[in-house]
Amino acid sequence: MKRSAIELADGRALYYYDERDDAVHPEVDRRELGPRPSVSQLRLDPLTDEWVTIAAHRQTRTHLPPSDECPLCPSTPDRPTEIPAADYDVAVFENRFPALSGETGRCEVVCFTASHEASFADLPPSRVRTVLDALADRTADLSNMSTVEQVFCFENRGVEIGVTLHHPHGQIYGLPFLPPRTRSLLAAARRHHAATGGHLLSDVLAAEQASGVRVVAANAHWTAFVPEAARWPFEVHLVPHRRVADLPALDDAERDAFGPVYLDVLRRFDGLFGRPMPYISAWHQAPVRTDRELGSLHLQLFSIRRAADRLKYLAGTESAMGMFVNDVPPEEAARLLRAVVS
Repeated sequence: MKRSAIELADGRALYYYDERDDAVHPEVDRRELGPRPSVSQLRLDPLTDEWVTIAAHRQTRTHLPPSDECPLCPSTPDRPTEIPAADYDVAVFENRFPALSGETGRCEVVCFTASHEASFADLPPSRVRTVLDALADRTADLSNMSTVEQVFCFENRGVEIGVTLHHPHGQIYGLPFLPPRTRSLLAAARRHHAATGGHLLSDVLAAEQASGVRVVAANAHWTAFVPEAARWPFEVHLVPHRRVADLPALDDAERDAFGPVYLDVLRRFDGLFGRPMPYISAWHQAPVRTDRELGSLHLQLFSIRRAADRLKYLAGTESAMGMFVNDVPPEEAARLLRAVVS
């Protein structure tokens, strides 16, 4: 993989990740862009001890443009976009409408392919490896920033989830604090280690492998399973067999093996109801500094679709109290996903 970097017209960084070592991108961003938005505010809720980001400038961000106005497609002589190149494999750039920036963190956009009509499930394993390498590279870079406490890589897919751009892409957040989910995971891992001396996710993985009832797919390096207490109708965790802290720690064999399992699960999601499944795909990585030894890399994939014609909306107990109710038993979800011909 070859990495090259350029600067966009307003000073934002863009990185190309190419699968050919002889790839070049001589194009220059010739747009006239306005000033970059003001820095977001971080406000601490004293009742919950949780941070809330106030980012008023995001009200004006691009929202579901037609395909011929997509800002993530390659540029043409008649229409410059966020990516000056006429073609690309994977591109990562600083978000023009970031939720976090400056002292409050960093937000980047990851374009998985130049093809507007594709989805992640359409990518070949070789491209998944390139995406994974790009995420690992950006994780390593952002982890070196003094303002970043955790790097969060994710993809939102589908209008039901709330995407604002159809082009297949994800995002990378350099978080200046540890979010509630991470704090909960670390607290549980700390309690488990104190009680057993073991690592929580490794022990959960071993139990799921031994049972097999909720396993959806697996190979020599990864296992995908529906968690026993899944919150979402269809939720799968992909866990590497070797416990690692973050994406940069994965070796070549583990990176190569991820794509086939992940693509298999994504295609089962899409095949479940015979239509594209809206989903959130979220990489949980160890914090950069705090409790790093307790963190374990894993991918959480879940959908709000609970039936062919029904979505799961958060009820009052879920939105107000964080107390989830799942209509689909995890064992049934796993059975249904295994039955899909991927």
